[in-house]
Amino acid sequence: MNPGDSVELDVSAVAHGGIFVARHEGRVVFVSDAIPGERVRVRLTDTRKKSFWRADTVEILDASPHRRPHVWSAADVHVAPEDRPGGADFGHIELGHQRALKREVVIDALRRFGGLDVPVDISPVTSASGEGGTIDSENAEGTRWRTRVSLHVDPDGRVGPYAARSHRVIEVDDLPLATSEIAAVAREIRSGAPGRIDLVQPSDGRVRVLARPEERPRSKPGMRSRTPEVVIESVAGRDFRVDATGFWQVHRLAAHTLTGAVRDALRGIRSDLPGVDPDGWHLDLYGGVGLFAATLGELGGPSTRVTSVESDPRATEHAGENLAEWVGARAETARVDRWLETLASDATARERERLARGVVLLDPPRAGAGQRVVDAVASLAPSAVVYVACDPVALARDLATFRARGYEPARVDAFDLFPNSHHVEAVAALTRVGDGEGPAR
Repeated sequence: MNPGDSVELDVSAVAHGGIFVARHEGRVVFVSDAIPGERVRVRLTDTRKKSFWRADTVEILDASPHRRPHVWSAADVHVAPEDRPGGADFGHIELGHQRALKREVVIDALRRFGGLDVPVDISPVTSASGEGGTIDSENAEGTRWRTRVSLHVDPDGRVGPYAARSHRVIEVDDLPLATSEIAAVAREIRSGAPGRIDLVQPSDGRVRVLARPEERPRSKPGMRSRTPEVVIESVAGRDFRVDATGFWQVHRLAAHTLTGAVRDALRGIRSDLPGVDPDGWHLDLYGGVGLFAATLGELGGPSTRVTSVESDPRATEHAGENLAEWVGARAETARVDRWLETLASDATARERERLARGVVLLDPPRAGAGQRVVDAVASLAPSAVVYVACDPVALARDLATFRARGYEPARVDAFDLFPNSHHVEAVAALTRVGDGEGPAR
């Protein structure tokens, strides 16, 4: 068979990456926009490999009871696959069942890529209280949560998201995952220079429109490049400075949810201490603007020694300001792997003792930390490791490496920070085996 051909398939399972599994004459077919248990008609899109094909659902022949009208009508199955915008690949699935499927993906990744069989729970974001009152966790459809959205502008001036799995701009009437304020601003943007337009809504509620054209105007000799606007993000009553163009979690309650999860995980490890040892040396790797370093500092107290390591100089600059209240806090600009190797070679006996009493928190990019970083962390022998992951396969691989170096996770807590998409965040707390605080092998 060839791309463009149609076939009827029975969908059997969910796979990592927002796709679903079916079989045709024994061959695996990865299908978009389906639900396990459905019979669908698909259009083949890629038949080059002998081991598997890819296809798009074009008609539902026998619907799952968990199917609902897509929260983004432009991405519904009745729209031609090439015209469906990306970013809401689970939007056709009832919200509770989305979470059940995401949990399956995490469990499968841990088993297949990490050899791990540990309890996994998945939860929605948690509500937060602040000066403006309580922010509810979410609405019933899991929409209006994105505080950061990127639109694209093609050479003809069309503005919108990309079509799923492509770089073709799709013009849409609404952005249902975005906050109402961002969606309203987006509707007013009719054209732009080819490139990208970022819409950012920090805690003050005002939407920033940041044009990022493909061809930037050249600076004249002597001209200074424009300094990015600094915005304030508030989490549990604490303010964090971050560039409007810098990294911050996109769900309006993600930072609140993740810091709470880290706090709970550490308190669960050490019931005799307030989460972290006040006399330890704690590390926040891939630390960004210091969000998790502040959590470690709050648990340890005003004299907590915590070091945030981040390769982005602007983020490090903000981390230094955000952590100023802790006399023992430092923000270092460096690649994490190189910084750890230098620390391992230069640390004094006293510093190693404090590191062994400390916590190492990792929040790596989607590819994960990798063996080099995991081995370096384990060589420091910290009392606990907390791993925050945005990709379950990378998490599983890194946890397997930690396990080989003597660290065990008791459980993994997953969080649905991206409703109506396949993405899921997870937090795992690991302790040293045989030190009296972790599970025995």
